[in-house]
Amino acid sequence: MAARPDENYTIRRQVFKFFGAGFDIYGSTGEMIGHCHQKAFKLKEDLRIYTDKTKSEELLVITTPKVIDFSAKYDVKLPTGESIGAIQRKGLKSMLRDTWLVFNAEGREIAKLTEDSAFKALVRRFVDYAQVLMPQSFHLKREDGSDIARFRQHFNPFIFRLGINIQDPDDEIDDLVILALGCLISAIEGRQG
Repeated sequence: MAARPDENYTIRRQVFKFFGAGFDIYGSTGEMIGHCHQKAFKLKEDLRIYTDKTKSEELLVITTPKVIDFSAKYDVKLPTGESIGAIQRKGLKSMLRDTWLVFNAEGREIAKLTEDSAFKALVRRFVDYAQVLMPQSFHLKREDGSDIARFRQHFNPFIFRLGINIQDPDDEIDDLVILALGCLISAIEGRQG
């Protein structure tokens, strides 16, 4: 599966997965570079990113310490347990327009991911099938408002696909944190659609 020319990563939801969720992660040339698995029947969110579908080697672990929290803060860690950052969904604010905060390993907020348009976000939430006709897109920005990356849901009524375009790499945000953010969007926003 080839990504669009301007995308560094494409995350595609697996179909016919009965328990939990699975997402295949593709690089810019279309090669599979990872697999994200969301465990089923967990009160605490638990996503694992592996190097491939065999799940023999973990790349990242994304968990939240709280049970069913609308404003949960997700810890992003390497398999060794070393934190490389955290991601927090803005609870009530995300009901109207999705907003996520990105933190570095020390816990300092370093970026914000915001859904493209408040109007489109409202339409998507209250009009049946609007999610299909107006796919979501997000912008990841630094505190000064400059762009880091763009996340865009592909127009596809059958399979959830999210493309990630890293526009201006940032030394404070590891690409793995950006990838974790894409997997969270795919798991949580894709589940709502």
